[in-house]
Amino acid sequence: QVQLTESGGGSVQAGGSLRLSCAVSGVSGSYCLAWFRQAPGKEREGVAAISSDGTAGYADSVKGRFTISQDNAKNTLYLQMNSLKPEDTAMYYCAAVIGWCSLPPEAKEVHYWGQGTQVTVSS
Repeated sequence: QVQLTESGGGSVQAGGSLRLSCAVSGVSGSYCLAWFRQAPGKEREGVAAISSDGTAGYADSVKGRFTISQDNAKNTLYLQMNSLKPEDTAMYYCAAVIGWCSLPPEAKEVHYWGQGTQVTVSS
């Protein structure tokens, strides 16, 4: 049973930073872990992903500002978000893909979702 539980969302001013965490259980073998976001009225988009071999990939909109990482000892996935912009405001979701995935993946590739955590960036 795969379980993904996000934490760390909140409100911050533009230019600030937040770190999201996702507690991961039940994932093994070949997989990808990813962060998606969805703003009101927009499609869910992949912003960052990391494969089980440690390869990471980012959406162009967050390259150089966001960093994805995982702590295997703690079974936790992180998303460090720096230089936040109002357009980063969205619900952020942790996701798991069993097997190979694009980096970052499309929503249709995802097998498991977390419940989401809200990030709000004010100008």
